[in-house]
Amino acid sequence: MTSVLVTHADLPLGRRIVKRLWHDPAVGQIVGVGEGPTPRAFDAYRVGSSPRLRYERLDLARQREVSDLFHSRRLREAGVDTVVCVPRHGATPEGPPSWARLPLRTAEARILLQHALESQAIRSLVALGSAFVYRLDAGHANHLSESSDLDLDPSVASSVRTWIDCDMLYHGEIGNPRLRVVLLRLPTVLASGGYVYLNPGLEGGSGPRLRATGFDPLCAVVADKDVARAVQLALHSRRTGVYNIAGRELMPLSRLGHWTRRPCLPVPGPLLWAAAAGAARLGREEWRATLDGPHRRFGFSLDTRRAERELGFRPGYRVGLARAGDGAMRIETVPAPSHP
Repeated sequence: MTSVLVTHADLPLGRRIVKRLWHDPAVGQIVGVGEGPTPRAFDAYRVGSSPRLRYERLDLARQREVSDLFHSRRLREAGVDTVVCVPRHGATPEGPPSWARLPLRTAEARILLQHALESQAIRSLVALGSAFVYRLDAGHANHLSESSDLDLDPSVASSVRTWIDCDMLYHGEIGNPRLRVVLLRLPTVLASGGYVYLNPGLEGGSGPRLRATGFDPLCAVVADKDVARAVQLALHSRRTGVYNIAGRELMPLSRLGHWTRRPCLPVPGPLLWAAAAGAARLGREEWRATLDGPHRRFGFSLDTRRAERELGFRPGYRVGLARAGDGAMRIETVPAPSHP
């Protein structure tokens, strides 16, 4: 029986993964780590004299706090042998902390990977990465496998570059004889109610986004429940390596933005280019991903055959629409019909 540490367990994807693992009888103790207070959703899991779920509040980008946790008696008593690295997402900040010249997401990946490698107890690490690390060519013919090239152009937006940095950190340890590393590359993650995660141009608050006139890229998507299931499969697998995880559907950026309350307004390309260049000169690199870039012009789909073949992953949810309490139509993720 395995016991698991889940990072950013207070954020939406972390909560979803904790819920999935709590209902898995093959998982023992679960230690959730986050920067916020204990999520209310965890109350039902922390009952009885010996609850399976424990929550720790700390800053995952601070070396000292993470070190104290990994060397703590409470982590040893929980018997944690696997780390699930859920990146920060949603409305959480991504800028560099004042004491380190690294984006928070990159700093966290480095610190967690370092302690997992040094720990004598940790045997596996499952990390959620991004499919936006791939280099995109013009058009919609980008069908990307795990061996496709990463976008190493030095001009890539900082919000995408941090995903590439994390990807390369984890990828560098694949094949390590002491630590089994599994990296799941995810496209845009959708949750019921119109919530969207891990998309550099759409994540964050609602409101208009911009896209170049004449471009409406196709976006690969995956339901948050399928992400949790993919983590569960990777957890119990003996495999190591990189796996694309995606649903069966593709959505045009304009429709995806509309149904998630982030309308993508067409703007002449030269104006977007000038605005992106201005943002770079002002030091506002984080604006560039919402202004322009290959992922806002060229579509892509993901080849998930390796995940199906080696992990047994097949998407179980599809994207639909439902009317919310305010009468507006929202994205809904619903079970897909079973396939023979």
